[in-house]
Amino acid sequence: MTALGVLTLLLPALLGWASCHPVPGRKNFNKLLLISFDGFRWNYDQDVDTPNMDRLAREGVKAKYLTPPFVTMTSPSHFTTISGRWIEDHGVIHNMMFNTETKWKFSFKTTQNKTEWWDNGVLPLWITAQRQGKKTASFHYPGGGAKYKGEAVQRFLLESYTHPDSNETEWRENIDIVMNWFTKEDFDFVTLYYGEPDNTGHKFGPETENRRVIIQQIDRTIGYLVEAIERHSLTNHLNVIITSDHGMTTVKKKPNVTEILLTDYIKFRDLVKFDIVDYGGFGMLLPKPGQEEAVYQALKNAHPHLNVYKKEEFPERFHFAKHKRVLPIVMYADSGYNINGRFIIYFNKGDHGFDNVHMDMKTIFRAFGPDFKKNHLAEPFDSIHIYPLMCKLLGLTPEPHNGSLAVTQEMLVDSYDQQPGVLAVLFVASVTYTAIRRKKKQRADQNSKSEPIRLAQF
Repeated sequence: MTALGVLTLLLPALLGWASCHPVPGRKNFNKLLLISFDGFRWNYDQDVDTPNMDRLAREGVKAKYLTPPFVTMTSPSHFTTISGRWIEDHGVIHNMMFNTETKWKFSFKTTQNKTEWWDNGVLPLWITAQRQGKKTASFHYPGGGAKYKGEAVQRFLLESYTHPDSNETEWRENIDIVMNWFTKEDFDFVTLYYGEPDNTGHKFGPETENRRVIIQQIDRTIGYLVEAIERHSLTNHLNVIITSDHGMTTVKKKPNVTEILLTDYIKFRDLVKFDIVDYGGFGMLLPKPGQEEAVYQALKNAHPHLNVYKKEEFPERFHFAKHKRVLPIVMYADSGYNINGRFIIYFNKGDHGFDNVHMDMKTIFRAFGPDFKKNHLAEPFDSIHIYPLMCKLLGLTPEPHNGSLAVTQEMLVDSYDQQPGVLAVLFVASVTYTAIRRKKKQRADQNSKSEPIRLAQF
């Protein structure tokens, strides 16, 4: 049988197979922008007018809420999002970098270029993407300024210690810079971080007019983002995920409650070598040699709203305590209670760091772009599942992770895995058919030209 005949017989079968089995190996992946608004509680948009976020819900995906990892702090949670690993696996266990021998403590912003704090053997998505041929950048995103196994993010910008977080003009300028990275320099994956509404929530509290005003500013910024995407002709080429690291709750203060003050129950000078306290609703202690049991016994029933554990007995559901950096005594307070050490010096009106089961610790997930469904309301899920979703969108082979793509797969358009599919098979078949016909005709023409001229016989 001729090749043309074989193709004629196989073409219907090929078309039937293609309609049911998408061809693997999608080659053209869209770009991805991950935006984090620090401390954006899951329901912050429900008591204020947010037309642009409402538009995103209609034109993209909205999760009912997102559960961050414990401990519900900025650096640990952001690194879970960018790596897909639990905090006890990636090792960024606190906002502060610390050393129990020197007793040094580094604040959140001063840790951003400290490779020794961030690089614990787990690769963030920037590095994984770069190793698979993608161009990546980080704009103020926690962890973006460190090196991982000796490799830096191709482009990163760090916040200065005194950098203001609420300048709306600068927010828009940052978006313009990122759009240019995508269009003029062909970056594939960019992370963009904003320090609000976290700062406002801390300073004024989550149930205040100040917080509602900053949410409206965020909403205007999201509107500007959508306009910028359209202006740069990226609507059909850029997927966007907007999320956060934790929520926020109102701090309980005297005279309404009895605040937690550890020095009421233990003598730091006699029992404690090093401490991480006075930082919201979470704390850790390194007792002096031989004093661990004494510290534990003194604190375990000290305050009705203080939960105290030995490291090895910390609840497994938190996926937190197995890392070597975690100190022997681990504590977390009930929602709204701060853990104060020697003095009550923490004056925030809003805070986080509490158990991630509390609704006030839940946060947001929004997504839109060519690969996301429209007007899709997703069930709540854990932020650890964002990592495999991002790998899927970028066409990357992920590193080992604790997430599952099955959790977020339903957010993607039905045709996502069908490229190339039926159209591709049709195209190949059509080209092949045409080529065979052309070649057959050429051979026929050559044969007719090569035949000798025969003289008529009379």
